[in-house]
Amino acid sequence: MKELIKGLRQFKTRYFCKNQELFEQLSQGQHPRVLFITCSDSRIDPNLLTQTDPGELFVIRNAGNIIPPYGSTNGGEGASVEYAIHALGIEQIIVCGHSHCGAMKGLLKRHTLSDEMPLVYDWLKHAEATRVLVEENYGHLEGEDLLDIAIAENVLTQIDNLRTYPIIHSRLYQGKLKIYAWIFDIDTGEVSAYDPELHAYIPPQNQLPPSEVDEDLLSPAPACEIDLPPAVPEIDYSFSWLPREQAERIYRGSAAR
Repeated sequence: MKELIKGLRQFKTRYFCKNQELFEQLSQGQHPRVLFITCSDSRIDPNLLTQTDPGELFVIRNAGNIIPPYGSTNGGEGASVEYAIHALGIEQIIVCGHSHCGAMKGLLKRHTLSDEMPLVYDWLKHAEATRVLVEENYGHLEGEDLLDIAIAENVLTQIDNLRTYPIIHSRLYQGKLKIYAWIFDIDTGEVSAYDPELHAYIPPQNQLPPSEVDEDLLSPAPACEIDLPPAVPEIDYSFSWLPREQAERIYRGSAAR
């Protein structure tokens, strides 16, 4: 707690005072551009990841970046989605999963959670479509490979859940809303975006209209300048966070949706 209180002081003196005009504007109301749905995992921070200021993202966070289907529960996720689209007029949604996700690890062995973590067990039922898809289409995989598949597929499952909301369905029909699927790789700092035509995760800048792509976005982000032991191979940052073979086969199940 002491460190948090020290952080409050540093926030006031180092950030708030330098950005007081921004907070004066925010005190009059919020106008976020994006609804960002992600996991409550402490290793992912939406504003840090996207380098955005307070007021730019409307954020929903929970275990597994899950959005229960419309009508399945009266929880805060549905209310937040409805408010973001109807009251705030947001026209872009990002559902962002991440590598090493504990919720997805739990999903793959959900039957073992009912006694020790009954609330987690109940919560993960909203990702049951992910578990069944993975079980029926990727039974030949195990360990981290299976987990990576579950993470990637779950983002798409939650987008399917989002589409069950009347306000989402209507805005998509009108062409007034876009939904993006992202995966954040904690190991490399890279973000990949799902392309529904390629059925693969690709660099997010590849999904921008040509008029919005500048020269900086065309080149891969530079690798971190660190000294690696000679035995560690150099990482190729131009590819998805998934192994090439895995990326090629990952959407055998999803492509049929």
